[in-house]
Amino acid sequence: MVRDVLPRLAYGLSTELCARSEDALAAQVDDLRVHAPCPCPDNFCQSFHTEYHLPGTPWEGVHRTVPLLPEGEMVNLDVVDGRIVYVEIIV
Repeated sequence: MVRDVLPRLAYGLSTELCARSEDALAAQVDDLRVHAPCPCPDNFCQSFHTEYHLPGTPWEGVHRTVPLLPEGEMVNLDVVDGRIVYVEIIV
């Protein structure tokens, strides 16, 4: 679970999402799992999938990106059909 492995990130995601009135997404943070790390070789990428996704294929369903910008990082959430499916973290 993200909250167990990365508690500061989980807290930050919840806080930022609530501040942006994304309450339905904030409610998902406690149940997010780190399914798989991003396969890219970049050392500045700390992104991870929270659901299974076949590499190189588009997400199925209604997709949107929710940008969050904590200090010193870029964080984007990929959301498909209202579910957080990928957390992009660039530091």
